[in-house]
Amino acid sequence: MIHDALIFDMDGTLWDATDSYVKAFNHAFKTLNLPYKVDRKSLESVTGMGRIQCFEKLFPEIHSKDYDFISVQINKSQDEVMPIFGGKMYENVFSGLEILSKKYKIFILSNCQINGIKHMIKFCKINEFITDEFAHGKNNMPKHFNIKLLIEDYDLKNPAYIGDTDGDRKDCEIAQIPFYFMTYGFGKTNIYIEKFDNFNQLTQYFMK
Repeated sequence: MIHDALIFDMDGTLWDATDSYVKAFNHAFKTLNLPYKVDRKSLESVTGMGRIQCFEKLFPEIHSKDYDFISVQINKSQDEVMPIFGGKMYENVFSGLEILSKKYKIFILSNCQINGIKHMIKFCKINEFITDEFAHGKNNMPKHFNIKLLIEDYDLKNPAYIGDTDGDRKDCEIAQIPFYFMTYGFGKTNIYIEKFDNFNQLTQYFMK
């Protein structure tokens, strides 16, 4: 299958920044004097979900009218934490993106806060490999909607999405693009075009 672009999920696909997100969430709750706390396990359970889904699963007692107010502080905390602590790129992601960017347009599209992908790109020093990025926080729309925006904006003919959750797979189905699965991430699925156990396998596959 010939593609003209590869659209990557971020968390669980390119890097793991869960520990930094834990710091940011808990700092936000402390700043707002709210009696909530997250840990690595709880955040891993909502990786890939949109903002509303995250709140509904982790904090069902919080009223939806307060989502915006709390989200603003979480975003501020992430903007403080991520440039310092960042995350850990999975093995061979940097070299793989460098190679793949010579053949494909490379995008990162994630259900994260508005500056989340920008922080990742800067922290990992991969800006030269990335054509563009799109974060859920820009419009708070579902991933399938934002995939279609990228396709329209860049007139993509046959893009592929690479992610690590069944939610990614479902969004690709709605957006009508192929889904490739990274098995080492935070989720599971049995439906995909191909699966990869490491980034070298992915790079070799798409550079054939």
